[in-house]
Amino acid sequence: MKIVIRQLSYPPDIPREYAVEAAVKRCRKAGIKVNGADICRISVDSRKKNDIRLVYSVLLECDSAAEKALSAAGAEAVSEDKLRIAYGDGERNGKIAVIGFGPAGIFASLLLAENGYATVVYDRGKDVDERAKDVDRFLKTGVLDCDSNVQFGAGGAGTFSDGKLITRINDPACGYVLRRLVEFGAPEDILYSARPHVGTDVLRTVIRNITSYLQSRGVSFRFGCRVTDVKEKNGGIILSSISDDVYYDAAVLAAGHSGRDVFLFLHKNGLLMEKKPFSVGCRIEHLQSDIDLSMYGADHEKYRDHLPHAEYNLSYKIKEGTKERGVYSFCMCPGGKVICTSTEPDGIVTNGMSYRDRNGKNACSAVAVSVFPKDLPSDLFSGVRFQRDIERAAFDVTGGFSAPCQTVGSFLRGEENVISTVVPTYEPSVVMHDLNGVFPPFVSRSLKIGISEFEKKIRGFSDSRAVLTAPETRTSSPLRILRTADGFSERLTALYPCGEGAGYAGGITSAAADGINTAIKIMRRFKPDKI
Repeated sequence: MKIVIRQLSYPPDIPREYAVEAAVKRCRKAGIKVNGADICRISVDSRKKNDIRLVYSVLLECDSAAEKALSAAGAEAVSEDKLRIAYGDGERNGKIAVIGFGPAGIFASLLLAENGYATVVYDRGKDVDERAKDVDRFLKTGVLDCDSNVQFGAGGAGTFSDGKLITRINDPACGYVLRRLVEFGAPEDILYSARPHVGTDVLRTVIRNITSYLQSRGVSFRFGCRVTDVKEKNGGIILSSISDDVYYDAAVLAAGHSGRDVFLFLHKNGLLMEKKPFSVGCRIEHLQSDIDLSMYGADHEKYRDHLPHAEYNLSYKIKEGTKERGVYSFCMCPGGKVICTSTEPDGIVTNGMSYRDRNGKNACSAVAVSVFPKDLPSDLFSGVRFQRDIERAAFDVTGGFSAPCQTVGSFLRGEENVISTVVPTYEPSVVMHDLNGVFPPFVSRSLKIGISEFEKKIRGFSDSRAVLTAPETRTSSPLRILRTADGFSERLTALYPCGEGAGYAGGITSAAADGINTAIKIMRRFKPDKI
């Protein structure tokens, strides 16, 4: 059986082997025979600046242990996080399609291919290498490919991000996701870090390796092939693309939340969708050294080789009558930078990105404001329109893909809008401009309240020299595609919506887990081609 001992705390410069030895000693003292042990989680406790600690959890293998012995050792039993896979008896006439090769589509494809289901992957963007060239060209020249960019292509939007794998969901599929990513080239520390991240440079290699592996398993890829319509036929589904129409037994719809045209053709075909909350805001940048100092204290320098760059996760609830509106940090990238993630020729979208070593000068994060359906007109696409209006407002004030930028001192206190210590990292470039001209008043007001409140948690957060770059509008989907308990659309039983674009995930790990669970539901319905 597997057991875990948590909350083993040591100064950062103490080797982690001490935690393993301490856990083993506890078990032996309680009469538990240990067959193996290793670290399964590490987090930083910096609440006391003069006593920073690394906190470990140790996973141990033992033959068996009574409840009394576990209690004596301060341990608890842990259950196996194995996937529960079963095969249905539904007859097959074609293959299974996967629309979109982001996290949900990738892991749905892995499960289907490894369990004997012939699979074809569609993605409007290009493979990871060609896509990287398109992104680099755009950032240097401002010439946007609306189908191959930071949002669209192999790996999805996460490929050009920090590769953060933090999730709040408790699903056995999450552990499976991390293990498979390591198998394909991700660093092993994502298996035990409390804040796992891969880095965009390493993540591209992981995506390349997964693509090659799936091809070796017989998966066909149709990169640069945008799906334009779906129709039911003989219990299956016809996918129309820019090149042809093809029949499939079922299709996983993992198109991502920036595939706005997908929402349109689904709505045209009568698929049920509903509006959902989402968020908009901007990126904020500080010097990473200032964030490290604020989070760890002056003594952190002596642990420079043992502590990661500091990260933060901030939130505040603004009272609005009987309701509350959230303001929160999102996608915090230590040592990262801000990049343009636009998908349309007349709108600006920003996001954060960092490499594996996170050695950039700035810390950047989104500061996002909750937007609720009640804030918008009643029609289904009002959320999409709200996002697009902000993106176009930003584009209009700069006359292109140069993003509007403002110092925190100017935004909060009306100070002169001039760059000093913190230099914006946004690519292609920035134009200094009042962000109140980009956001609706309730968003600007909420951002100002949130940034001021965050100062109470992190000293220097509202420093005048920090910079804001706008807008970040694609934090999550403004729509949810309704699906049944069996995973398929309520109006098209061969279509299985999943992931962020369908409104069922938020981040790489949760989207991948949703893709896994969607594939499992397809397998429970249909016979495999081979086992």
